[in-house]
Amino acid sequence: MQQVGLLEIASDIVWGPPMLVLLVGTGLFLSIKLKGLQFRKLLPSLHLALIQRREPQAEGDISHFQALMTALAATVGTGNIAGVATAIASGGPGALFWMWMTGLVGMATKFGEALLSVKYRITDEKGEMAGGPMYYLERGLNQKWLAVLFAVLTVCASFGIGNTVQSNSVAQALQTSFGIPFVWTGVGIALATGVVTLGGIRSIAKVVSALVPGMIVLYLISGLAVVAIHWQEVPGVVHQVVVSAFTPAAAAGGFAGATVMQAIRFGVARGIFSNESGMGSAGIAAAAAQTRHPVTQALVSMTQTFIDTLVVCSITGFVIIGTGVWNSGDSGAALTTRAFSLGLPGDFGGLVVSLGLVLFAYSTILGWNYYGEKALEYLAGHTRWAMAYRVAWVVATFFGATLTLDTVWAVSDVMNGAMAIPNLIGLICLSGLIAAETADYFGARAEERQKT
Repeated sequence: MQQVGLLEIASDIVWGPPMLVLLVGTGLFLSIKLKGLQFRKLLPSLHLALIQRREPQAEGDISHFQALMTALAATVGTGNIAGVATAIASGGPGALFWMWMTGLVGMATKFGEALLSVKYRITDEKGEMAGGPMYYLERGLNQKWLAVLFAVLTVCASFGIGNTVQSNSVAQALQTSFGIPFVWTGVGIALATGVVTLGGIRSIAKVVSALVPGMIVLYLISGLAVVAIHWQEVPGVVHQVVVSAFTPAAAAGGFAGATVMQAIRFGVARGIFSNESGMGSAGIAAAAAQTRHPVTQALVSMTQTFIDTLVVCSITGFVIIGTGVWNSGDSGAALTTRAFSLGLPGDFGGLVVSLGLVLFAYSTILGWNYYGEKALEYLAGHTRWAMAYRVAWVVATFFGATLTLDTVWAVSDVMNGAMAIPNLIGLICLSGLIAAETADYFGARAEERQKT
């Protein structure tokens, strides 16, 4: 218990105000450097990601769409269901506003991560693309020690936040909703994970490209149905979110009240936890994309943060606030379940949340498998340990579903947050290159249009 307490202290330090200021500040800095690119190019980026989907005959292992879905698989998870609820329960409705702000500046951070990851990617001994912060920290910044630090933290975090704690969440959801024993969930999810991950990135990309859009659409339709049923509350919800972002939220019901600083802290922390902007992890998936220019995939990658935070998290927040249960005293997944159960008839609402937790957590396991494997390959300098890593991943998935993971939660939380430090150093130091590559890309496109 003392060990867990020390780890919680470490987590509070890693995820404390200085780190949150650095994360948001980097996003704001890049937003200014890129002249608000995420606002100017959002619609073309969404078209490129969701409609065009691929660049024929471009170098890479998977399409734009598959790279986006792999990154979304890793980020659209329990944070979108439980994290939003925790932020609102602790910081009041205003926390949702600060989640939005974090997402908006985080899009620029994600753009920078993807651009650098594609620019400095390499082709490994199997002929596959390998990239991410460890490569641009070494090849772009010439700081191999930072690259090694990032890779070590990524491998450690992958087995924690990306694997065992996710399978544990699945086991708890299935046991609570359907009475399924933990051990059977462990066997099932280990088999389901093994079938996909043993085939590598192409196998993972195919599965998540089918799974992720479906699970997001199901969740959004259910959430929008609740919002539609309570449509009269929507203007009041928007007003409450905006006003509470700048004025203290008074105590009411089971809600203890919250200061503006609490709204900012919980909104920013849960927003970053949800979309992982600044963590650098999504750049690993971006590096595998078939693309002719780093900026093209960077545009696609920044839509991940928009979809994750500005769309999925917003739906969760509107359901919780619109149904009036945000001040009930519940928190986490229990609060989201209460809101959906109240908003939808019968047991459908509770089933949606349970199914969402299962699918979101499972997709996170698939996405983080690729992140951890690529980080390990960087540390080893070869790909010969890839299959051993995948087997270990499947075994860890089983044990994660069957064991108590308080210590693992605490360790992985620290590792996940610490990943941001070397990555943000790289983004800030290479910001000039990010801006120059972007300007050159759009300048060349403008010249092509003039010629035609």
